[in-house]
Amino acid sequence: MKMPPDSLRLIFWELTKRCNLRCAHCRAEADDSVFSGELGTAAALRVVDDIASFANPILVLTGGEPLYRADLFTIARHAVSKGLRIALATNGTLIDPATARAIREAGFSRVSISIDGADAASHDGFRGIPGSFERALEGARLLREEGVEFQFNTTITRRNVDEIEGVLRLAEARGAKALHVFMLVPVGCGVEIAESDMLSREKYEEVLTWLYHRTKDAPFEFKATCAPHYYRIMRQEARKEGRSVSFETDGMAAVTRGCLAGSGVCFISHRGEVQPCGYLPLIAGSALERPLEEIWKNSELFAGLRRIDELGGKCGLCEYRAFCAGCRARAYYDTGDCMAEEPYCVYEPKRTRSET
Repeated sequence: MKMPPDSLRLIFWELTKRCNLRCAHCRAEADDSVFSGELGTAAALRVVDDIASFANPILVLTGGEPLYRADLFTIARHAVSKGLRIALATNGTLIDPATARAIREAGFSRVSISIDGADAASHDGFRGIPGSFERALEGARLLREEGVEFQFNTTITRRNVDEIEGVLRLAEARGAKALHVFMLVPVGCGVEIAESDMLSREKYEEVLTWLYHRTKDAPFEFKATCAPHYYRIMRQEARKEGRSVSFETDGMAAVTRGCLAGSGVCFISHRGEVQPCGYLPLIAGSALERPLEEIWKNSELFAGLRRIDELGGKCGLCEYRAFCAGCRARAYYDTGDCMAEEPYCVYEPKRTRSET
């Protein structure tokens, strides 16, 4: 299976920055207040039409907390009517029986619920509001009763790295269809906790190697996100096992790249700004001013991110760059250059080793 080059696969759309939680790592630096410039309903529906006019990506409606938008289900139904597959990214705490029913009726294919610990003490400490763990699990229960697929999303930091197995068991027990683990990216509030909470490069490698082996007997889809090194590690570990990576044995992980910012993925902010991803705060254009197709195909920012042979430092020399490409957001955080080498990678490419 081969994906078309630079095919737009996923759009993450930040419908609002408003949120009822106070998460320590929040990309959006969201809070429960009104943010200026948020797209109104009519503008949001035009953005949906624009997307559907040239592509058929999965459209992930996110925030902040998207359930704050009174017109969320209007936008969702319109997207479905245009043939788009939609997903919802929520903290789960605002899901009551009526909301769970509305999510099903709107046509969401899947809902992701953020769970950042194996118990209330861990999760609530990270999310900033007591009771958020139990409310999120209740939201998951209500979705399951409505027959809506859901997954858990977990951001891995030094606080909870030893709880991944516990979160995996929790997800299975609650009927989740998947567990996606996100490696912390130092943007938004994440900058403030980067020094204390980011895993070391060595621990990062250890966790992703463990995850590769654990995926083999996990009870459902268990994958790393914002962790491009995984695609190198997968190939290295497969080689140790005397095999090569293929779609038949490794699924989509075999035919995708680690960092898809600007090449398979883009992000639309609550103001309509189009970025390579939600963690890379560089703007390629405005969906209110230019057709999204034009931004996607002609933006120099996106074009540059697609030229992986121009990556800097050891990323540009690495024999795995076509599979990994490094996290462009972490590179930007570390150097101010999104094409610089990934700072959280221990691997030394063969070319650098041969030159020493």
